[in-house]
Amino acid sequence: MDLNLSLNPNKVVQFLQKAPQEITKADLIRFVKENGIRMVNFMYPADDNRLKTLNFVINSESYLDSILTFGERVDGSSLFPFIEAGNSDLYVIPRFSTAFVDPFCEIPTLTLLASFFNKDGLPLHSSPEYTLRKACEAFTETTGMEFYAMGELEYYVISEDTGLFHASDQKGYHESAPFAKFNDFRVECMNLIAQAGGQIKYGHNEVGNFTLDGKIYEQNEIEFLPIPATQAADNLMIAKWIIRTLAAKKDYDVTFAPKITAGKAGSGLHIHFKIMKGDQNMMTENGHLSDIAKKAIAGILEHADAITAMGNKVPTSYFRLVPHQEAPTSICWGDRNRSVLVRVPLGWTGDNDMCAQANPLEANKETVRPQKQTAELRSADCSADIYQLIAAMVVAARTGFEMENALQRAEDMYVSVNIHDDANKEKLAQLKSLPDSCEASANALKEQRGVFEAKDVFAPSLIDGIINKLYSFNDADLRRETTNDQNKMMKVVRKYWHCG
Repeated sequence: MDLNLSLNPNKVVQFLQKAPQEITKADLIRFVKENGIRMVNFMYPADDNRLKTLNFVINSESYLDSILTFGERVDGSSLFPFIEAGNSDLYVIPRFSTAFVDPFCEIPTLTLLASFFNKDGLPLHSSPEYTLRKACEAFTETTGMEFYAMGELEYYVISEDTGLFHASDQKGYHESAPFAKFNDFRVECMNLIAQAGGQIKYGHNEVGNFTLDGKIYEQNEIEFLPIPATQAADNLMIAKWIIRTLAAKKDYDVTFAPKITAGKAGSGLHIHFKIMKGDQNMMTENGHLSDIAKKAIAGILEHADAITAMGNKVPTSYFRLVPHQEAPTSICWGDRNRSVLVRVPLGWTGDNDMCAQANPLEANKETVRPQKQTAELRSADCSADIYQLIAAMVVAARTGFEMENALQRAEDMYVSVNIHDDANKEKLAQLKSLPDSCEASANALKEQRGVFEAKDVFAPSLIDGIINKLYSFNDADLRRETTNDQNKMMKVVRKYWHCG
């Protein structure tokens, strides 16, 4: 038995004693036969940023072999608006490394994420998953390194108010029961996500917590571990599906919406990244942030306004990107600074043995420091197409290595103060602001589309589709119009309650 897999919660991995990337078709057929699996599901993302499902009944080993090998046909025009009905057939082919036992099906079911292929049997150029894969390949080709990512998935759980043990308004951060009402729900979600292959770091209550009209609104967060970017996107997609499905079974309402009411914390999708070379984290050098990290940050900041076109896809996204709401407004970065767009959090780079200090029985000794340093993009939310968002970050980071003045640009955009403090108005005035609407994001992407289309990463038709959809909201003045009109704002909020 591989001791590194002995605690893996994924039943497929546990049974096969193989890492997901090593799983073969023969392995899956054996798993199905020896574990009483009766059905197979394919799941894949569509234009609305949700996973779609195709169900198969296993009626013979030859049929199982066939669907695992050749996949099935689907109507691409019903999944993506940029695909014409006259030439819409696509293949969906399962990726064996993503296999897990469906936690909700009474009939034993094996579920796999699938990729799209065109009539010629080639990856669909404009599909979300393939776009991200191309971005990662281009990054590695340019830098010789690999882009890792992880998400902080924030959401609200809404249920009837029991009247007992109310948490302090907007002070729910890391709250425990009984003041936190949905810890057990979050833990159950985390367990199911882990069984589905999700690499989870931890979960906790977030800041948002309030009661309104007889209901409790409690904000939660599940944070993942940094893994190769393509896998990170898969993790987040599966996690959203599991959280929503379990909530429906328990009669809870769950929303990932970026804004749910005035004056309360909105929900973001912060994406952390680190750059790896082999098993070495390249984000630090001699205990300090490396030039490699600064170049990647410079590239992301240089194209941050265009990235919102992939990461902030509904009008209410821009209700969240305002001062004093735990969200960024200006294009800048800093260390441990939550008022900036890109934050460099603590990275365990100090020399002191904290474990020995906290635990006197532990010997004070030199230990190899964990390579945990990341940087965090704080603008996105769950309206995002997760694959497009991370792909855009990868592309932008790559440009940082292609810019002659990347390190100087990083220095110019560094901020060490709270930019929303009145004392720092002068510094704030020097910084470029994030877009304030879908239309402004579309304008930024339109201007910079060549960056994302370079190296054949983002298909021109995909860029066209993103821009046209953002323009369709016609929201250039919406944030201003709703600032002092809560009723109008709430009508917009309810419209995009279940975005992404």
